[in-house]
Formats: sequence, structure tokens, C-alpha cells
Amino acid sequence: MRDTDEPGSQLKKSLSWWDLTVFGVSVVIGAGIFTITASTAGDLAGPAISVSFVMAAIACALAALCYAEFASTVPVAGSAYTFGYATFGEFLAWVLGWDLILEFAVGAATVAKGWSSYLGTVFGFSGGEVEIGGLTVDWGALIIVGGITALLVVGTKISSRVSAVITAIKVAVVLLVIVVGFFYVKSSNFSPFIPPAKASESGGKSVESTLFALITGGGDSSYGWYGLLAAASIVFFAFIGFDVVATTAEETKNPRRDVPRGILGSLAIVTVLYVLVTIVVTGMVNYKDLSTDAGDGSAKNLAYAFGQNGITWAEKVIAIGALAGLTTVVMVLMLGQSRVLFAMSRDGLLPRGLAKTSRFGTPARIQIIIGVLVAVVAAFFPINKLEEMVNVGTLFAFVVVSAGVIVLRRRRPDLQRGFTVPLMPVIPVLAIAACVWLMLNLSALTWIRFVVWMIVGIVIYFLYSMRHSMVGRRARGEVPDTVEHPSADTST
Repeated sequence: MRDTDEPGSQLKKSLSWWDLTVFGVSVVIGAGIFTITASTAGDLAGPAISVSFVMAAIACALAALCYAEFASTVPVAGSAYTFGYATFGEFLAWVLGWDLILEFAVGAATVAKGWSSYLGTVFGFSGGEVEIGGLTVDWGALIIVGGITALLVVGTKISSRVSAVITAIKVAVVLLVIVVGFFYVKSSNFSPFIPPAKASESGGKSVESTLFALITGGGDSSYGWYGLLAAASIVFFAFIGFDVVATTAEETKNPRRDVPRGILGSLAIVTVLYVLVTIVVTGMVNYKDLSTDAGDGSAKNLAYAFGQNGITWAEKVIAIGALAGLTTVVMVLMLGQSRVLFAMSRDGLLPRGLAKTSRFGTPARIQIIIGVLVAVVAAFFPINKLEEMVNVGTLFAFVVVSAGVIVLRRRRPDLQRGFTVPLMPVIPVLAIAACVWLMLNLSALTWIRFVVWMIVGIVIYFLYSMRHSMVGRRARGEVPDTVEHPSADTST
């Protein structure tokens, strides 16, 4: 917290609880609400997809309580990375920071490509791609990433205002979809609510099977209880991003009060909207017609469900809502990524020169670097099936943060806390159990990729970060300890 007053690397405090709530809602409500609901219902859970969303929301809510206490106690940029540093030390902090790079950077690149495809739907062309010399370039992704990068460099407050306007548009679209869709819901489509399990062609022994199914011998199946659990782990992707609110704690005027409000308020709003949308989509169309293998090969999304009921105008409206939704998702994911890397650079785990703020009070150097990297990945590389990679990384961070709340309560009971997790330690333990449960229901292939990513990060830590760490250099007497400034008290 003393390091936040270091000259030249101070972030401007300009955000209120309303700004944080808008950030939370804007990043969580993306294209997922328009697409993932239908496809996951058709392929895995059937009408019980609403239960899968509730299960994922409960896990997020439990973890959100832990994030709220941490952010109100240690209002420093970096989210889970900073919280891990405060409780478990530098090595695990680096692991969490590396993990958050996976969540934010891969997530932003994936969403940018989705934005490009919806751009074509809204304006009536095939999509935002062009072939140059045999190389496919996604120019739509370049446009959105470039525009968002420029906006974030100029300032966090203006980004919040733009995000608020776009968020209002997409929430209006979601509410319109819910209201109109309810008039076309048929009770017969909810039976059976949990369809009987259907075994896969692989016999359930492939790396695409969930880890839990392989451990218990349940195999790889759609529908039934295994399908319901697997769906909960997939739709968790739709909730990813609420923890970004915690990364803006250092830029919040009253972090001890406003950060918990922003985290919990945004999560409550999106959970209600998600559950209502799942009820609408599975009530409008039989779950079998939403399966990827069903019908004429059309994309099985919310627009498809409305088209099957003769509401043809809905496709354009939903596409506009999805385009707006994806815009703010890219914005907030890139914002969160820059704050994590800013904190890691200020701590010396990445080059310290990156931890310099511009005249706008933003980490412009880091923001531009992130913009270039995300743009290159989104524009030139195909990104398929990486949602689960983002899920496992986020869930891992949730587990560590939930455990960290227990540790910090015991080690530093004297710290001023603007918000405290109720029923300690029951809530954090339940959060850990729920997140581990969702992780087990991700595919074995996802776990393999995650382990490889972590090994690469650990190698980088021992080759560079450990030797350049500010904590380590201070301990070795290479640099003086940080001087405590009178203004370092952030309790007001």
C-alpha cells in the first residue's frame, strides 16, 4: 500500500461504486448471454441449463464475498495477484499474476474475434476478415482492440462513461428479449427438465471427457447429471470478469466501501438476467433443436430460438446487443490486464520501467503493449475452444483468494476492513469447494493445457522475476526500503 504513493507510478483516484458496478455488469454481460445459453442447453444440460447457471452463480457469489473483503482491506491494483502477495508471498503471487494473464489476455482476444463476426451481422456483410497474400487478417478485431486501447490510455473515468452508455444499450436489448420471449414460452419444452444421459461416441475415455467423469467412471456423456455439472463449468465463462472490479481498487475514491458494492451489485444483476434468459430460450424451443448436431447447421443461439418462433426482427436486435456487449467486455478485460501487469511491474517481477503512469494517470506503456499483443493474437491466429482455459485459470485464482481471506484474518486481524465475509471460515471454505468442483468438471485436455501454461510461467519466474523482485532486492540491501508517506493511509 505504501508503494502506491511512489512518484511517477500513481494511479488517479476517480471511480465511484456506480462506476465499478457498471464495469462489472459491462464485462460479465457479453455475447455469452446471447450464444452460450442456447448451445450449452442443446448439447449438455437441456432445460436444466438454468440450474447450471445458478450453480455457477453460487460459486461466483461465494468467491465474490472473499474478493470484496480483500479489495476493501488492501485497495491496491492487481486483484488476485496483489491479494496472493499479501498472504502467501511472492512465488504464489507470480503464479496468480501469470494465471490472470491467461484469463484477461486470452479472453480479450477471443471476445475481439467474436466482436468482428457480429460486426458483419449488424452491417450485412460476411464478417471482419480479409485475405492478404494468403494470410487471413481479422481487421474487425484490429479496429475494436485499437479503439479500446486508445480509450483506456486517455483515462479510466472516460472509459467508465463510454462503458456506461454501451452497457445501457445491451441491458435494454436483454430486457427486450426477456419480455418478448416470455410470450412464446411453451411449458411442454421444459419436459423432461433433466434429460436422460446420452453416452458419447468415444465411450467416455477421451481427453475431451471431464476430469470428474474420468475419475468416477461416469464417462463422457451429454445430459443427465454429468451433463448438468459439465454445463455449469462451461457457463461459468459467462460470469468471468466480475473480479476485474477488484483490479480498480487503487483508482476508487472510497475503496473500502465502494469496491464490495461494485462486486456484489454487478454479480446480483447479471445472475438475475442470465437465469431469465435461460428460461426464455429453453421455453421457446425444444432443447433437442438447440443441439449443435440438430437442424440445418445454423448457429444455435438466442436469435435462432426467436427465428423458430417467427420473430425475424430479433436477429438484428440481438446482434446489436451482442456487438455492444462485446465492446465493453474487451474494454474491461484489457483494463484488468493492464492493472495486473502494472502491479507486477511495480513489484519488479516484470521490468520496472513499465510501471510508469502517463499524464492521464494511466499505465499507458503497459496498455499499449497489451493492445498490440491482443490485436496480433486476435487478428492473425485462430482461437478455438479456449473458453475452458480461461475458466480453469479463473477458478484457480478464486480458490487462492478464498483461502487467502482465512489466512489474512489470522495473520493480520488488526487491519481495517471495509467489508468482512460473514460466517468465517464457512463461506471461504464453501467457495473453495465450489470452485474446485467446477474445475473437476472441465475437460482433461483443458487441465493439460493449464499445467503447461503454468510450467512456462514458473520457468520465467526463476529465470527473471525472482532476481529482479523489489521485495528480494530490499531484503538483500540492494535498494532502500520504501519510505512511508503520510498520504499512504487510504482509509478515507
